[in-house]
Amino acid sequence: PEEFHVNRSGSMVDVPLVVLVNGGSASASEILAGAIQYHGRGKLVGVTTFGKGSVQSTHTLTDGSSLRVTIAKWILPGGRILDGDGLEPDVPVEISPEQAAAGEDPQLDRAIEVLLESTR
Repeated sequence: PEEFHVNRSGSMVDVPLVVLVNGGSASASEILAGAIQYHGRGKLVGVTTFGKGSVQSTHTLTDGSSLRVTIAKWILPGGRILDGDGLEPDVPVEISPEQAAAGEDPQLDRAIEVLLESTR
């Protein structure tokens, strides 16, 4: 398998960072969030992610149906595979359907608080 490594000496390593996550966070977005969390680069705020640890390729068959085949697994730094087991946020914050309908976003509000706390 190919390995990709990140160099932490980039110009933005001291900027406070939070990542909003929820059950809709899946696949590549989970890998990015998981790498940020694993390396202690930022905090995840929200609820547990989806846990999609695989990459699929879709093949159309001659009868018009299709077949989806897993061709790769996403592996986080440290070797963790997400398949069926999402990331737990560092700062858990639920949002209810009522809050969403009212235009309230306690997850975003808490993420902003976490950022402000980290700059004090």
